[in-house]
Amino acid sequence: MTTQHSPTLPDANGAIARQRFSLFIDLFPAVLAGLIAVLISYAGPMLLIFQAAQSASLSAAQTSSWVWAVSIGSGCCGVWMSWRYKIPVICAWNTPGAALLVTGLATVPYHQAIGAYIVAAAVIWLIGVTGIFERVMRVIPKSLCAAMLAGILFRFAVGVFANANSPVHGAAWLVTAMFVGYLLFKRRSARYAIVLTLLLGVALWKMLGWGEAVSANESVIASGVHFGLTMPVWTTPAFSLSAIISLGLPLAVLCLTGQQVPGVAVLRAANFVNAPTGRLVAGTGLASLLFAPFGAHGVNLAAITAAICTGPEAHHQAEKRWVAGVACGVFYVLIGSFAGSLTALFLHLPAALISTVAGLALLGAIQNGLVGAFAETTEREAALITFIVTASNLTLLGLGSACWGIALGIVSYFLLRPRQTATPVKQ
Repeated sequence: MTTQHSPTLPDANGAIARQRFSLFIDLFPAVLAGLIAVLISYAGPMLLIFQAAQSASLSAAQTSSWVWAVSIGSGCCGVWMSWRYKIPVICAWNTPGAALLVTGLATVPYHQAIGAYIVAAAVIWLIGVTGIFERVMRVIPKSLCAAMLAGILFRFAVGVFANANSPVHGAAWLVTAMFVGYLLFKRRSARYAIVLTLLLGVALWKMLGWGEAVSANESVIASGVHFGLTMPVWTTPAFSLSAIISLGLPLAVLCLTGQQVPGVAVLRAANFVNAPTGRLVAGTGLASLLFAPFGAHGVNLAAITAAICTGPEAHHQAEKRWVAGVACGVFYVLIGSFAGSLTALFLHLPAALISTVAGLALLGAIQNGLVGAFAETTEREAALITFIVTASNLTLLGLGSACWGIALGIVSYFLLRPRQTATPVKQ
């Protein structure tokens, strides 16, 4: 009598294991793209937050809470919207906004700055919910927005070479070596250039002691880096008209023009033309609103890092690239949960190293800003005025240079633009 044997359990388990491994191999590039996007964000744009926190004399707990808020906000927003709309939605913090705060927080009390964050977030949320996102963007000439962005970031690039004049032992050599390394890394792989430059700077600092005396926070160095979960710090907001005008409105404009518009452009360039842009902007605005009392100055669509996760490098099938958005968000949440340790780690680094990496990381954004500012021949002078005033670091009547730059730029635009010649009426 012949008996038939059903497939054994080990064979079934083996098939399941092979299927899972095949799925892992298939989605691994998307997960890796999400990880790279996060590493680039922390190696470059995040350093601006530490500079702003130092200029505002924030405590280590407040700085950690700020990093926690933008990390968790960006992560949750990216995970939810990528899964919900099945497109790679990459979120991040407002990089030009953080650059604005390096000088803005030095003159505005922190609790009033939190109130300005809330106003900026509410404006962005309303613009997204009401569907007038693109209409608002047409009000302000794109050339002036690009010039304001370039003006804000310009001083950080200048700071790269200003570090070479530092009297601290080895600071000039550290900056020079990092700059040369950046050029070589950029030639080989633009994607990893900033991360590799940061690692090079850390290696030179640890091995040769270059820049040792310009560490950002001696008390943190003395206490060491402790690995543990971060407890966010609530700051009760205060609403000040001067803070709203000098910080809140420029933050909203910079977020919309310098982050949201390029973020949408990246999605469209990757053929995600059906992306619900209004809902995406509204989602980031809501996340900014919820996390503002904990220090988040703005969560928005990413542009530079988004290109890593939306292109074919993330996955050859466009319909599977949303996994990169989810992976990016998950890594943000994981790293952000230990923001206190991350903050202490970065505060160990020499100030020359931090400002050099931050300045080099912004070169691409400055270049794009200048190209956009002077693209239109008839708007170049108004854009130049906007750029110069913004880069001057002017503070007048309690308003910062970004506010004055865009205001004087708009006035110049309307006064200097060519007059429309009337078409003669035929008799």
